[in-house]
Amino acid sequence: MDLKEIQNLIKFVANSGVAEVKLEMDDVKITIRTTLEGNVTETTYVQQLPPSQGVMQQAVVPQVAPVVVPTEAPAKSEDSKYITIKSPIIGTFYRKPSPDKPVFAEVGSTINKGDVLCVIEAMKLFNEIESEVSGKIVKILVDDMSPVEFDQPLFLVDPS
Repeated sequence: MDLKEIQNLIKFVANSGVAEVKLEMDDVKITIRTTLEGNVTETTYVQQLPPSQGVMQQAVVPQVAPVVVPTEAPAKSEDSKYITIKSPIIGTFYRKPSPDKPVFAEVGSTINKGDVLCVIEAMKLFNEIESEVSGKIVKILVDDMSPVEFDQPLFLVDPS
């Protein structure tokens, strides 16, 4: 991907009204973040060289507006003993299999490996998300019917 294509992508994203776009191809990773007004606030361009060279080049395109990135508070030491179950896909998070059915899991529920915890709708397909561990659900980190990103934390599980 050359610089002209990247500049055209930045202009397209700025005019589209999207908050963030991540593009990953074989050897290129691009992240573009915009403000509510559509101004590009941050663009990161990473190109990985062939594995034989073992080096990674990174160039950051100058910022158009100042970046204000909220930082998360450091994880509490009590949360460090919990296992985080994350979303394997992008989609819409549902706690129930259908509106008239009970939720899959509640805070305090004991779960086993392989139990269905939620469904995530992606492109009109409902994907059951199964637990990778056994334990007790300590916290549900996402509201029902909310959009979720890839690798977004969904549940905290106490494995003891």
